[in-house]
Amino acid sequence: MRILLISLVSVSACMLAQDSPLSTSIKMEYGIAKNAITRSADKVPETDYGFKPTDDVRSFGQLVGHVADAQFSFCSAALGEKSPATGSFEKTKTSKADLVQALKEAFAYCDKAYDGMTDATAAQMMKFLGREMPKLGVLAFNNMHDYEHYGNMVTYMRLKNIVPPTSEPRPQQKK
Repeated sequence: MRILLISLVSVSACMLAQDSPLSTSIKMEYGIAKNAITRSADKVPETDYGFKPTDDVRSFGQLVGHVADAQFSFCSAALGEKSPATGSFEKTKTSKADLVQALKEAFAYCDKAYDGMTDATAAQMMKFLGREMPKLGVLAFNNMHDYEHYGNMVTYMRLKNIVPPTSEPRPQQKK
């Protein structure tokens, strides 16, 4: 609930920005998701990377790998490039160190897509998932996908008695 409230307030504030409300908003939403997912990947111990709540779902580590794979897919489309990722992190990496590294590389790659977008380029049409979409739509879809899997990560962390990053108490401000 807290992340939703923060997102809504952030989006509202961005929409008031005079020069670039669309690109500023999508960049802020991406930053929130990137921070939550990266902190989750760092916070969960190596011993829980193989944890699956049930046999028919991904392990926590596979979720991290899946998010990394998806970042390269969405952002290479937005950049109009062939993905630099070789293989599937979800299927080939199992250690926390390898998966966290893959995730960081994927987000660093996506940073280029978000940083380079302006309100003018947000409407550029591109082919993605077999249809024409504006660049803003591709990156909004990426954000939606990130939040979907952050929600999965939260459930896994709660089952292991780990407080998710977005539920941690905020540091007290000095008066």
